[in-house]
Amino acid sequence: MIARIVIYLILTIVLSDLYIDMHYFRKRYHITWRQRLLWWTPCIGMVVYTCALASIRNFAPADLTWLNIYLFLLGMFVGPKAIFTLSSFAGWAVRKYVTHTQRNWGHCIGLVLSTLAFAFYVYGLTAGVSAVRVKHVSLAFRDLPPSFDGYRIVHVSDLHLGTFDGWRKRILQAEMDSIVRQKPDLICFTGDLQNMRPEEVEKMAPVLRQPMRKTVAVLGNHDYTEYIKGNPKEKAAQEARLIAVEEKRLGWTLLRNRHLLITSPAGESICICGTENDGRPPFPNYADYGKATKGMDRNAFVIMLQHDPSAWKRNILPKTTAQLTLSGHTHGGQMQLFGWRPTRIRQHEDYGLYRQGGRFLYVTAGLGGLVPFRLNMPNEITVITLHTKKKK
Repeated sequence: MIARIVIYLILTIVLSDLYIDMHYFRKRYHITWRQRLLWWTPCIGMVVYTCALASIRNFAPADLTWLNIYLFLLGMFVGPKAIFTLSSFAGWAVRKYVTHTQRNWGHCIGLVLSTLAFAFYVYGLTAGVSAVRVKHVSLAFRDLPPSFDGYRIVHVSDLHLGTFDGWRKRILQAEMDSIVRQKPDLICFTGDLQNMRPEEVEKMAPVLRQPMRKTVAVLGNHDYTEYIKGNPKEKAAQEARLIAVEEKRLGWTLLRNRHLLITSPAGESICICGTENDGRPPFPNYADYGKATKGMDRNAFVIMLQHDPSAWKRNILPKTTAQLTLSGHTHGGQMQLFGWRPTRIRQHEDYGLYRQGGRFLYVTAGLGGLVPFRLNMPNEITVITLHTKKKK
């Protein structure tokens, strides 16, 4: 994780301190070299910390405490300094080349923005990451069997259970309590149960077992062994261990390029189809739509479970007849400012309900994340109620 952006991180850490040192400590306040060394000590420490995390063979350290501490320091100190530096530099450029005045308003603006960033980060790490929202979505279809009118599906995704270790376990418990209160007919989980290792799931299995006992699930990119190093045999063992936990300990129905029928007391049925992760690089693609839909009735009402929403337009719409697709993966960017989410840069269908013709995609914000931070994008439980549209 850190290794992918280590150069950018080091530049951000060093250049911010260098700018403040040159423009304030040397020119304005003329502090001694000992005082300046004291200022540079945390910066040196952060550079060493960054390099240490970047040298780890896996995507993240086995003990996520080290990563969480690093992200805490990055957001609390490095981020606000970087914001102040950019604002101050912009103010200096405007003053020198545009207004030709003595006062650099970028200093004041930078102080305000960096203070707000600090406050937002503290909120996102505490109240933001603890919030759970239940979102209700009603969808009507002409080809939904009448006996499934009012059928309630709870859609959840991206638990990333390793992140709930420690005090955050109470957040996971609150999420499970909320799921129980919805009294769903079916729970659909669209991947990323773990961060990197099945031990995380085994540890939290008692919390999940009862609330999510009626769950149909698919795998997400984190549920494979993409983020840990090892030989093929070791990786296969890890994946088999996770699948065993889901199917045997949790009692979930795991769909790996296959489908199942759900039949009502009236004898009518709908089809739940699940494919393995279908991501664009660097995310894995193991989906096989031909295998998943083999033997499926051409006129069946189909709900597709696929972790990555980018697959909807790439493969699901052209290759299947699925009327409703449920996805996760994006976490809704884990933050939203004035309607903008960082995930919109890469993926247009990144959060919420999308429609093309009479076919729908719903992308949930998920219930967790590798990074325990949320700002204006709370953990989400989606209750989708199906209705039969009356024919005219």
